[in-house]
Amino acid sequence: MSTDTEIVIAVTGVGAIIGQGIVRSLRASGRAIRVVGIDRSAQSLGPHIVDAFEQKPDASEDSPEYQAYWDSLIQRHDIQIVLPGLEVDMVYLDKNRDWFESRGVRLALNTPNLIRITANKWEFGKALGDMSYPVIPSIRPDTWQQAVEKLGLPPFLLKPLQGSGSRGILRLEDEQDFEYWRLKASGDWMLQRIVGKTDEEYTVGVFGLGNDHFIGPLIFRRRLSPAGNTQQAEVVLHHPVLETAVKKLCRHFSPIGPTNLQFRVEGEIAYLLEINPRFSSSNSLRTAFGYNEAVMAIDYYLFNRTPKMPALQEGHALRYYEDFVIHASHPV
Repeated sequence: MSTDTEIVIAVTGVGAIIGQGIVRSLRASGRAIRVVGIDRSAQSLGPHIVDAFEQKPDASEDSPEYQAYWDSLIQRHDIQIVLPGLEVDMVYLDKNRDWFESRGVRLALNTPNLIRITANKWEFGKALGDMSYPVIPSIRPDTWQQAVEKLGLPPFLLKPLQGSGSRGILRLEDEQDFEYWRLKASGDWMLQRIVGKTDEEYTVGVFGLGNDHFIGPLIFRRRLSPAGNTQQAEVVLHHPVLETAVKKLCRHFSPIGPTNLQFRVEGEIAYLLEINPRFSSSNSLRTAFGYNEAVMAIDYYLFNRTPKMPALQEGHALRYYEDFVIHASHPV
């Protein structure tokens, strides 16, 4: 397949920041591409930045109706590759790899093993301990006293065992907070000691090639928005502590494709907050500094080519809100 012919790419989650960042990165490639955007809602910026928009049906992802939706979408648009922009889409695609392969569609997915073991924060912590990697002190306590005995003095973080980013994470200052939120929190959760400082938090992008090989890393020192996404990012070209940690983790887990590792550094210890085995919300920021994961994914998954390490630029980025207005008089 020639890279000069038009490539038809489905991007999921275009109603959210990750999917929109993937689309922006694809547009920056200068290649002949047609982007089919997919989302549950048509009321967002997403439909206006893609070449075609397909709204997901109001159906369970385990239902025949949902599979029929994908079957029709693939046939009507001649989809060649799918880039997932949401965790839920990554999980669905991972479960249905063989079905998509039978229809000639490539999927920009990480390894089934990494997707599985990162799905639960408690179990992933055990996996880190098994490889002798420093684990953030954590506990699933019945009482506040148990937490204090294990973690030391508060404050602590209450984290859902499942889910990515900062969704559902709460800061507990005292026993009163604990008693209130332990009843309010949905699903299983754990408490963690707060490690490092806010100015020593990092988001790191690598593009895994398997067998402990990878392209990168691109390291950002970051500050989070209230929504839990990267709001400010500064390129860090050299950070020996993080570089050593990334090499050790990639050697052990052998990621494939876009992979995001998040850290807090405390002294000489790079505590791993989580691994997102997919595109992350900072993917468009990485593109701005020369590290275009969306283009790497097209080359790797669709053309079976090993992407080259790009020349990274130094600098910092700030995210801000911008208005996108659709007047009633605009054509639909």
